[in-house]
Amino acid sequence: NTIFVGSGGSLGHHTNKPYGWAKSLISIVCFILGAFFFSRFCRYLGALRRGTLVTSFLIQSTFILVTAAIIEAGVVDGFTPRVSQDIDWRQVIPITLLSFQSAGQMVGSRMLNMSEIPTVVVTSVLCDFASDPKLTDPLRSNAKRNRRMLGFLGILFGAVAGGWISKSAGQVQSVLWLAGGIKLLVTVSWMLWPEKPSLEG
Repeated sequence: NTIFVGSGGSLGHHTNKPYGWAKSLISIVCFILGAFFFSRFCRYLGALRRGTLVTSFLIQSTFILVTAAIIEAGVVDGFTPRVSQDIDWRQVIPITLLSFQSAGQMVGSRMLNMSEIPTVVVTSVLCDFASDPKLTDPLRSNAKRNRRMLGFLGILFGAVAGGWISKSAGQVQSVLWLAGGIKLLVTVSWMLWPEKPSLEG
């Protein structure tokens, strides 16, 4: 997104997506607003409290499901052969919702002291993985390395699966319904997670 915004001014209408930079800028701004909101929200209520985690992930799930519903209702074109067209500014609606909620999962990983788990961008995680001085340590002796690799593989698998689902269905909302459902399961898991009072200290 940053590259698209930076190159948008110089390339302008000389590309097949003349307004792609504007949508990227909206995505970045909404992500920043989401990070601001979720970080303050978590700190104010207590980042490691069960209610805070449940509410945070419930908000994220709702945003994804609302996005899927908007596309399902035909407000925004969800057919994959046409979603790249720049002329339909209604696409800003799902961009706004998805960018805002995606900041919540990144804030959550920071609040849980697990910043090594990739939530949005994987390149920095791959750098940390490759430069880890304990990269070749036994499996059970380097939890951060393991989480980095499992997180990367999870995102990779999810991207491949999402691509195939979108291609077979011909629409993107199917993937969004699935993603929202998975995040709802995470929300429920926070309700059932064993309490550890020592983490609050």
